[in-house]
Amino acid sequence: MERTLEQRTAQAVDAWLRWLPRWEPASHRGRVRICRICLGSPLLGAAGLGSDVPHGVTHGLSTRLKRVIDEEVDGYTRRNLPLLEAELARMAAAKAHGYRPEAGLDPEYDGLPCDPEPVPGEPFLFTLAELASPGSPDPVPAPLSEEAKTALRTEVRLADECAGHAGRLMVRALSEHRERIAAEVERFVEPQIAALLADLHNTLDAPPSRWG
Repeated sequence: MERTLEQRTAQAVDAWLRWLPRWEPASHRGRVRICRICLGSPLLGAAGLGSDVPHGVTHGLSTRLKRVIDEEVDGYTRRNLPLLEAELARMAAAKAHGYRPEAGLDPEYDGLPCDPEPVPGEPFLFTLAELASPGSPDPVPAPLSEEAKTALRTEVRLADECAGHAGRLMVRALSEHRERIAAEVERFVEPQIAALLADLHNTLDAPPSRWG
């Protein structure tokens, strides 16, 4: 996996570097949420991109790198983790089939209406029945045995270990690309940031004169 991951890391960096000249700072709106992909990412640290680099720049690289790791884990899961693969396929099929408010309820709720009786003069903003997807409901899967649950937990742990191993290999591979990443950031990003700061400085109101 190491050699393939190194090649795919290089391809992800190459794709990001080809995109980088098209980046422009977004001055029209601010970011209101913390990006969980980029915040404290060891991958960005290995690439030499610190907190002084705009988020739009780092996000373009971190999402490409995350996709490589996700695909590595997906491939490992298909080859080695049949229980986890089957569970993920079942979840994907259920999601594609639409929302089922009655799915997963205890047996005593089987056949009961999803919503209470409406109160006259107090309409609902929405009802669960209205949100339900049309068509026949999916059959409820049989509950897993304790042995199957234990085996599934083991496969989830193995998938997590695969992701951690792939991440460590990618950190090592990214160290070989730090110099060209830094050079391209200095070439395409820093001049735009400097121009933005200069424009901001020029548009600020001058302080009032003491002598009127």
